[in-house]
Amino acid sequence: MSSKADFYDTLGVARDADATALKKAYRKLAVQYHPDKNPGDDAAEAKFKEITEAYGVLSDEEKRAAYDRYGHDAFQGGGMGGGGFSSADAQDIFEQFFGGGGGGGGGGSIFGDLFGAQGGGGRGARANNGGSDLRYDMEIDFEESVFGSRRKITYSTNATCEDCNGAGGSGRIECPACKGSGYMITSNGLFRMKQACSSCRGSGNMLKDPCKTCRGEGRAKKKQTIELKIPAGVETGMRLHARGKGEAGRQGGAAGDLYVVIHVRKHDIFERDGEDLYAEVHVPFATAALGGEIQVPTLDGFAKLKLPSSTESGKLFRLRKQGLKSPRGHGQGDLHVKVIVEVPSKLSRAQKKLLEQFGAEMTESNHPKSVDLKRRTEEFYSRKKDLEEDKEKAT
Repeated sequence: MSSKADFYDTLGVARDADATALKKAYRKLAVQYHPDKNPGDDAAEAKFKEITEAYGVLSDEEKRAAYDRYGHDAFQGGGMGGGGFSSADAQDIFEQFFGGGGGGGGGGSIFGDLFGAQGGGGRGARANNGGSDLRYDMEIDFEESVFGSRRKITYSTNATCEDCNGAGGSGRIECPACKGSGYMITSNGLFRMKQACSSCRGSGNMLKDPCKTCRGEGRAKKKQTIELKIPAGVETGMRLHARGKGEAGRQGGAAGDLYVVIHVRKHDIFERDGEDLYAEVHVPFATAALGGEIQVPTLDGFAKLKLPSSTESGKLFRLRKQGLKSPRGHGQGDLHVKVIVEVPSKLSRAQKKLLEQFGAEMTESNHPKSVDLKRRTEEFYSRKKDLEEDKEKAT
């Protein structure tokens, strides 16, 4: 289990806090613990990075959903958002939150001192040129979720421009806005902030002859079709990760990823709860009363289940290891069978006569629960009568 503090506790907000409450809490704490206000205070710097990391996750809808479900484990081992949090991440989030546009002269940035960031281009340019991640919601049948399958999906996205092969054009000139530095400095009272140049997006240069098809973007709208492998055992809410199948980057930048969110349709026989399965089986009245062997559906065909005599409607029976195999290799679930006693219908005259004879032979000993209910009800009415008599005496 991770030793990191809970992100909600770090920001001091409730787990159902909305975006406005998150932003307000982050703004207050970021100003309080920023190293410029606490020079030489390593604890303040560490706290600043913690709250920025927490806000970076909770302000993103998908990352927050993953965190709410799996905690810090959602971001370990190549999971959503990658493993770990860097100083550069804190820089990006803080700049996005507090930054403004505009020009500005030279001088160092508070982020340059705090995070060791270098001048223009660099990481900012790659981040700005990278394509966005995409989400695709896909419905699958229950059988596909249990046994696995392959699916082709088609979606529209910004794909690499075929005319310029993603370059966006040819020739490069120095960006006139930032003079080739790739960044702009803006001052806002206490803070002096460095941001990627909005004209060249941090690259420090611009295309001399932009591609006419994509207008220098290096990408254009296009339908993409890919084939996905749906592994056995997936369930609603799980995501499949197709690396590099998201939006293409600008001018040759790295492509984003595609996340396919699974939604499993309801099944008319089985209901799933983790690795366990539930099913209802209707049995004849005579079998439930006398006992006997019935057949129940499983994932691998019918299985035999022996019912004891006097089996009541609604009784659950468990068939061990007839559920789903754990996708993580931790054993196999069970199948829980609910018996529903089926009342016979469309009776013939002879059948009705036999049932009447059967009913006439029944005594109270054959229906102990009905007798017990009648007894308890009579006791209830008796106590009610005693209370009413006590009230009359009191008046």
